[in-house]
Amino acid sequence: MAKALTPHRSPATFIARLIMLLTLSFAMTVQPAAAQSILRDAETEQLLNDMARPLVEAAGLRPEDVKMVMIGDRSINAFVAGGQIVYLHSGLIEAADNANEVQGVIAHELGHVTGGHIIRFQQGAAVASKVMILSLLLGAAAMALGGGEAAAGVMSAGQHAATGKFYAFISTQESSADQAGASFLKKAGISGKGSLAFFKKLQNQEMRYSIPQDDSYFRTHPLSGTRISTLESMYKADPAWDKPTDPALEERFQRVKAKLLGFVSEPKFTLNKYPETDKSTAARYARAYAWHKSSYPDRADAEVNSLLRDKPKDPYFLELKGQILLESGKPKEALESLRQAVALAPNQPLISSLFGHALIATEDERNFNEARQVLRSAIGRDNTNPFAWYQLGIVYDREGDTARAALATAERYNLEGESKLAMVNAEQAMLGIARGTPDWIRAQDIAMVSRTAVEKDKKDKR
Repeated sequence: MAKALTPHRSPATFIARLIMLLTLSFAMTVQPAAAQSILRDAETEQLLNDMARPLVEAAGLRPEDVKMVMIGDRSINAFVAGGQIVYLHSGLIEAADNANEVQGVIAHELGHVTGGHIIRFQQGAAVASKVMILSLLLGAAAMALGGGEAAAGVMSAGQHAATGKFYAFISTQESSADQAGASFLKKAGISGKGSLAFFKKLQNQEMRYSIPQDDSYFRTHPLSGTRISTLESMYKADPAWDKPTDPALEERFQRVKAKLLGFVSEPKFTLNKYPETDKSTAARYARAYAWHKSSYPDRADAEVNSLLRDKPKDPYFLELKGQILLESGKPKEALESLRQAVALAPNQPLISSLFGHALIATEDERNFNEARQVLRSAIGRDNTNPFAWYQLGIVYDREGDTARAALATAERYNLEGESKLAMVNAEQAMLGIARGTPDWIRAQDIAMVSRTAVEKDKKDKR
């Protein structure tokens, strides 16, 4: 049997592969938000924006420019990834006992935004990369000369030094964000009690998983105990230390917390946490979602009806009632509740999108004109919702406007990162829309951007 030939790898090839792996390792230190599951909910987004508004203003930013985005992930985390967007994991809301704790996290993340830490993160990674690349070059040279053990030692030491330098850089950024967040809380007149309480939760996790409390060199964040001791005196000296959270805001938070738990958790877990003996608003809200997920629409509807008896004009309870009816195959019955919800919350495009979907789902042509108007209004307020574009595309298709159906589909795929499908549909739209009109220009823009992305993807695969 002939022995398979092993291709010879030159030192230059070896070095190139090591540098490529190094680059990828740093690229993976931050997971892109787009690769994660974003949860869209009108009530949750409104609450987070209201909780953040005083902190955003204290940070010297404009509330209309800053977005709070919920990630469907039950781990306890929050981050910024460029721009003025704060990403919060649903697990963070679940872990927080009250609204003030979440406000402490938001204040910290705004410290990253105002500090320009994402840009500086890249700078820190570049510095660490230089240290590691040098060690790789030296190690490769030693390997080429036959010194395998020496090469391994050089590369290991270089990786150790680069990692330490990089983590120390990140630790400095975290401390800076702590200080900035504390100043935002003080200026906004919001207590720092929640911030300290949440750090203590993180500290308990560190102890639970046996993370050493006396070694912060190779950590991406300063130790929670260190953060607590640094900030505690500052918070306690603030006149707002004993200031309670607005009861109405706290009630809204507990509602949303229960709602999110009902949405993301297994129904059995939700029903154990909120047994039927608990008649609080939050508990009934959570159970409504749990019963709906368990395919018990009658029990879910009963929970929502009990909520509506207490607050018949609550747009979010009406939205949920409509959603349960719609997803239970009763779109006509859902229209009344959703129409009321839209009237009570006219600036909530997510509710309008759901109403538009229900109008289309009736399969009644008399509802299509209203659906188109409702969906266009929703997109006018929020054009980043793929679901709304999808529904609008359905309306155009049912009405025989295939060109605008293709444009709406292109918008949808463009938002979802499906460049090839976006390009194909945009080009199709351009064939049926009058040249030079706003819709034609928009289709052209999507086609150009998507084509560039497709070509880049082809090159990357070569």
